[in-house]
Amino acid sequence: MFSCIDYIDKPKNLVDKDTMAEILADLAVNDQATYMYQGKNMESGTRFVLKSHHVKPDDFVESYKYYVVKNKLKGIADEAQKILLEKDPKAEKYVDEKMKKNQNVPSFAR
Repeated sequence: MFSCIDYIDKPKNLVDKDTMAEILADLAVNDQATYMYQGKNMESGTRFVLKSHHVKPDDFVESYKYYVVKNKLKGIADEAQKILLEKDPKAEKYVDEKMKKNQNVPSFAR
């Protein structure tokens, strides 16, 4: 019998939770640039974010999968949101207004 806890092995180069949160925050900013500049290839922005945190793409993907399976991604995403709000305090009002308008927002998007 297998347990869910042992479903995935810990990646050799696991990105720690704090770095993961910082990367997710930076990727969210990069995602907004993609929205503003539709039709442009923003893949280099993603590569830049990972490189600026000294993380290889494969290590990020494996760490992301690990945290999803271990049910730890929500906490990391919450921390990423805190980082974003610290960078731009005005964003908190915007987020709160959007949350009030749409109560059906899934928890991972909050």
